[in-house]
Amino acid sequence: MKHRGRHRRRRRGAVLRAVLTGTALALTATATLISASQADVTDSPGALKSLSSPADTSRLRLQEQLVPARALDRLSSAMGTPVGVDDVLASADRDMSEAAGCSSGDRASLPVSPSADRAYCWDPADASATDWRPASVTTSGDADDDGLWGTHRVVLAGWTHSASTGRAAERGLARVAFVNADDPARLTYRWVLLVLPVRDGQDYRGLASGISGMVWYQDKLLVTAGAGGAEALYVYDLDRIQRTTVDGPAIGRVPGGWSADGYRYVMPAVGSYRFTAGRCSAAGPPCPGALALDRSTVPDSLVAAEWTAPGADRTARLWRYAFGADPERGGPLAADASGQVPAVEAYRTRAAGIRGVLSYRRPGADHPSWYVGHLPGSRDGHGGLWRQDVTAAKAAHCGADASHRCWAEDAGSLSYWQATGEVWSLSDRMLFSLPLAELDRSLG
Repeated sequence: MKHRGRHRRRRRGAVLRAVLTGTALALTATATLISASQADVTDSPGALKSLSSPADTSRLRLQEQLVPARALDRLSSAMGTPVGVDDVLASADRDMSEAAGCSSGDRASLPVSPSADRAYCWDPADASATDWRPASVTTSGDADDDGLWGTHRVVLAGWTHSASTGRAAERGLARVAFVNADDPARLTYRWVLLVLPVRDGQDYRGLASGISGMVWYQDKLLVTAGAGGAEALYVYDLDRIQRTTVDGPAIGRVPGGWSADGYRYVMPAVGSYRFTAGRCSAAGPPCPGALALDRSTVPDSLVAAEWTAPGADRTARLWRYAFGADPERGGPLAADASGQVPAVEAYRTRAAGIRGVLSYRRPGADHPSWYVGHLPGSRDGHGGLWRQDVTAAKAAHCGADASHRCWAEDAGSLSYWQATGEVWSLSDRMLFSLPLAELDRSLG
């Protein structure tokens, strides 16, 4: 079942902007959160270094592997007709609170400079679940260039369960909050569990891997998973969400129907991309981390950042892949006849512990700007966000000690909603947004 009209170019303008525009929140995050002892841990990563040699770019090549259509159809036939995003939003059973209704601890996790324009904390049932951690965000602003999916404004937030704590059935699982953002004063959401088809579509299992980046492009969701392993990206189809029928702790087919550890919805992967050069390593392919969509390129492109440990004394890679022109293909990236996907641009940065990445080229600019949000070396407290290009790097300053640790605590990925000019991200406690123009002003 395909989402009819998902690629139509709908009108932009006053209605969408009016929904998103509002006065800046009176947030309690202040420069006093940054202590003098933290000022020396975020040195400038400097200018980007372009990577163009075959030895460098060949390590970034992907191999597309699609789940056979017969397997996906077999699973859909057994579970029932797939549902779409609208169905998930209509069944939302969680509420988010605006910043004023959140705890001081929640608000303290927000950026110091620039401050968030809008911010929300999660339903207490999820905020108190310390075994789960939010890490990635993407929106309907990525999915379609008018910022809408059908008639809805939607935010997707990816969470990962700790592999070592909590109930054994949940360990290492990945889930996505489907957030209805039509009314900025009342956000609601519903969970969807990410799964993988097995036994040629006769069953499924949970995606037991941390997810660090997500991009929603047209009807596909790309997810980084398995850092340290062979998988670079998993691909999910937003028109292939399935409804479970048994409310139990198991995941997969059970007597009497289908279960997903209590989740009402699952989304089975439809494909994956793996590095042709093997497992990630310092000398081989990068361990994939943050993802983002760049609509300032032709064609649109997927940008990625390498995960390295915070404070690591080695460079990380930033690179991009082009999206394909055929929306009916199972794989959204531009692959050749053998299913291989080359990187079309790559750089090295001295930033470490990267959790968020954006790339955007302004009209008339010679080079794109890359925005890199990263954790502090101690992985404690606020991180930094730098804007880099091939000439320099800039970051906001905050506090009497002029620290660069002005970004959110344990910040996750970044997503640019081009139709409204806003950047969405999340801390370890809150979902927030701010104008890209304001972010640029804070960076000088």
